[in-house]
Amino acid sequence: MSKTRYLEDFQVGERWQSGPVSLSAEEIIAFGRANDPQPMHTDPEYGAKSAFGSIIASGWQIAILSMRVFIDAGGYGRTPMLGMGIDELRWLKPVRPGDVLTVEREVVEVKRSESRPDRGTVRTRVVVKNAAGEPVLSLYSLGRIPARPAGGGA
Repeated sequence: MSKTRYLEDFQVGERWQSGPVSLSAEEIIAFGRANDPQPMHTDPEYGAKSAFGSIIASGWQIAILSMRVFIDAGGYGRTPMLGMGIDELRWLKPVRPGDVLTVEREVVEVKRSESRPDRGTVRTRVVVKNAAGEPVLSLYSLGRIPARPAGGGA
């Protein structure tokens, strides 16, 4: 999707699904060291001896991955979507090196601002699933988006 999308272009029920994506052990360790330096994310020996049986990705890495693959696929087009928050973020299952993940997004609410009708919000439900179809992460995101300008816009 390369065109600009405005508030009016989003519909409740609109769905998107990514292609498969996975993280290597090196990517998990590098993210862990930089952002969540707990041994289950950074130390393969510790991970092997833990209840997980291996290192696991930080939940924050999976949340960031869910956004990256959507943006990389052009999900908002050229729209300047401003993130306003995340609700009900849940890490449901561990993600290990090589796990194949897919990201699903569904628009659950589109709302024009009463005080600033030149914009509104789009609320989406995001679920990241593993190859077995099991949810590993879920959240709701809220973003501010411009309404179509007078004269129709692009």
